[in-house]
Amino acid sequence: MAKARALDKRRKSIRNIRKITRTMELVATAQFRRAMERAVSAGAYTQRIAAMVADLARAGASVSHPLLEERQAKNGAALLILTANRGMCGGYNSSILRKGHHRADELKGDYEKFRLLVSGKRGVSYAKDRKIELAASYDQFNDKPQYDDVVKIADFILSEYLAGNIDRFEVAYMKFISVSKQVPVVETLLPLSELAADDTADGSAGAKGAEYEFLPSPESILEEVVPTAFRVKLFKCFLDAAVGEQIARRVAMKAATDNADSMISILTTTYNRARQGQITNEIIEVVSGASALQG
Repeated sequence: MAKARALDKRRKSIRNIRKITRTMELVATAQFRRAMERAVSAGAYTQRIAAMVADLARAGASVSHPLLEERQAKNGAALLILTANRGMCGGYNSSILRKGHHRADELKGDYEKFRLLVSGKRGVSYAKDRKIELAASYDQFNDKPQYDDVVKIADFILSEYLAGNIDRFEVAYMKFISVSKQVPVVETLLPLSELAADDTADGSAGAKGAEYEFLPSPESILEEVVPTAFRVKLFKCFLDAAVGEQIARRVAMKAATDNADSMISILTTTYNRARQGQITNEIIEVVSGASALQG
């Protein structure tokens, strides 16, 4: 009877775990839908403003802004890695951290000074365990990043870039392409000329040869449009990261739930066999005892 009881106890434990993983799967599905709606809504605006920046960058000498100018200097670079605050999302965090760590090593070799910034408790723990020095860390972002919070980071980067403290700024994150495809990438956000080239490489945005009339002046317009393009693109990176995290968590929890179902089925079969064997033995003992009394 002891074996059957142990199997039954284990089966109940797995059923309890299955309830948790199933609940987490449903929560991740709901959060994913909300995060995807925000990312898709912001995507059109981000693409359009990137197209405008691309046109301005192609205009060459006719327009001028520090964020659009290519820099030959190699004084400093900064990399921001976007990870999650929580685990239970498969290889989401590890894939981004591998990508970001590799790129960090490259930037350290190319630039005199390098700064690493990390968003998410998982990334901060990764850096702490490996004694990696961080220039800044952020853990206030969840499945619904707020634009105002991202703007604070963006403005800090802009001030450092315009002051000449960094000559390049990149972001490592999980890029959302579709529901079935998300890839860890490292994108250059400053200078903006490279960002514009990447976002319009497929020809889906931007109109080559577009001409603009600036009113009241090119300087006043560029002073608003160009920094805004950077802020919006950085916000889109956070939105994509939030979507990717929820998709990864939903997939991981669904796999865990399916595995629990499989284990419960196997344990149920094993339990029934063990119980059947114990009952058979009990019957044999009763029959044997009765025969002994009659004899």
